[in-house]
Amino acid sequence: MVHFILRRNWISRIHVALTLFGLPNTVCSSSSVRPAISCSSSHPFRTIQTIKPISTSCCNLYMTSVRTMPSSAAPHVKSRCAQYPGSNIKRFPVPDDKVDWSQNWPLYDPVSYTDPSVARKPAWADPDIGSFSPQFNTVDGPVDRSSFEGSYKVENGKPLNPHGRTGLTGRGLLGRWGPNHAADPMITRWKIDSTGAKINHPVSKRPILQFVSIQRKDCREWAIPGGMVDPGEQVSLTLQREFSEEALNSLTISPSKRAEIHQRITELFKLPGFQAYKGYVDDPRNTDNAWMETVAVNFHDDKGNSVSELPLQAGDDAGQVQWVDVDSSFPLYASHSHFLELVAEERKAHW
Repeated sequence: MVHFILRRNWISRIHVALTLFGLPNTVCSSSSVRPAISCSSSHPFRTIQTIKPISTSCCNLYMTSVRTMPSSAAPHVKSRCAQYPGSNIKRFPVPDDKVDWSQNWPLYDPVSYTDPSVARKPAWADPDIGSFSPQFNTVDGPVDRSSFEGSYKVENGKPLNPHGRTGLTGRGLLGRWGPNHAADPMITRWKIDSTGAKINHPVSKRPILQFVSIQRKDCREWAIPGGMVDPGEQVSLTLQREFSEEALNSLTISPSKRAEIHQRITELFKLPGFQAYKGYVDDPRNTDNAWMETVAVNFHDDKGNSVSELPLQAGDDAGQVQWVDVDSSFPLYASHSHFLELVAEERKAHW
């Protein structure tokens, strides 16, 4: 009891100190104090459940959650990482209670940063605001600037992150002002033994799913092999293209092998795909003016005779690629763990 009281006093003092310095002071569920934002942290989500069928010209999708979004008690976390990825830039610290734009904060002084790779004006990036006039909250020529989150605010000609402050303005590593749309294909199969029988987890007693995971070259974190939606491209095509390029290295193999991969991928993507998520991504690359949004879709090789038989080979954006057991203890990039949790729930698999 004495130990518990002393520990509570210690936590209270840290809360006070962090508040005085304007730093985040969230307490993790394990009852340990989180004195600063951690890029590898995750946060709870709230799922709104309904059933809604979807179809595209290339694949059939179904959903059991129209929308999945962070709860109001859990503001984005990875978007407030102390150090911006791929740089020495430090974000202006944003405490949890100052994330929402509705909170008046005259002392907010975010750092302005756009990575040199973006500032060099490559084809995939927007020019600076002022040199062009983008049409936000709509489809602007070939670029979709609408958000899955609904209408977002524009202030001084620049869009505002719908999930609040991040401690950094500009675009960082992201090419587009406003939403940067991506697609994340989650390719799964059942983990089986030498006889072909499903392997159940010893604790949950549920069958174990495996998914194709890549290790990102930029941060060395494991992730779903996704990528950006090209201007005018259908999401269904992006899902196929990104998986083929990142997990199967389809750009460097022979034409005959490429044709075989294309056939297998096409067959798999003709099966009903489960759209697990569509919305904002708590991504360390996010800024006040540019952020990631994605459509995450699961395609399941139930019999193990489709993509499962293809040799995995990392593409240019991946350091490694392999089949990985779906498990809550396996840390993943951005919000990818949550996407797979929804897949495991849908497939009645171990999580």
